[in-house]
Amino acid sequence: MRFFQHLLAVAAVASFSLMASTAGASPAAPVNGTDYRTLEKAQQTDSGKKVEVIEFFWYSCSHCNAFEPTLDAWLKKNADKIVFKRVPVAFRDSFIPQQKLYYTIEALGLVDTLHPRVFRAIHVERQTLDTDKQILDFVSKQPGVDIKKFTETYKSFGVQTKVSRAAQLQAAYKVDGVPMVAVDGRYVTSPSIVGTSLGNRPESVLHEATLQVIDHLLAKSAK
Repeated sequence: MRFFQHLLAVAAVASFSLMASTAGASPAAPVNGTDYRTLEKAQQTDSGKKVEVIEFFWYSCSHCNAFEPTLDAWLKKNADKIVFKRVPVAFRDSFIPQQKLYYTIEALGLVDTLHPRVFRAIHVERQTLDTDKQILDFVSKQPGVDIKKFTETYKSFGVQTKVSRAAQLQAAYKVDGVPMVAVDGRYVTSPSIVGTSLGNRPESVLHEATLQVIDHLLAKSAK
């Protein structure tokens, strides 16, 4: 599967591998332009007094799948001070069915149950969920899901509207790879961004470092 965003990220990490011997295991003092990026134009958020955090992701991305457990654990610790949103991306039109899949899951209140099952189906069970038919066949086999209601929602105008909005957000936040996390409509970071300064580190280390950068950005935003 061609996904040049991730290939570029891997290349960037490799090019900085000589720094690994001196770089710390996580960025103690995150630097703008190195550990995170500041958007030229801040985006409007609707999170009230809390800080908005957005994860841009793609179900078929192995890096998103690997990041999910670490992110989930972090979310449970920070739920009281943030408003968290997920935005499924589309780097090409073939991604759109999975965007509709997530927004249907979200609309029906099934994120806690179906969201992890989708990742597992793709990355552990090696199922292909790239088309409307494949997705609806998969969902029809999931316990506790009303497939008629799911199908109606999947094909609804409301879900299509969210897909269109996702494209706008992807462009506004200049998402060039996933997973990527945006904080307070102003900052973005990711394991691949953090990896350029840390060098050739295990993915789990990059995940923890990314969360440390996010914590820094939350504190920065709260001020």
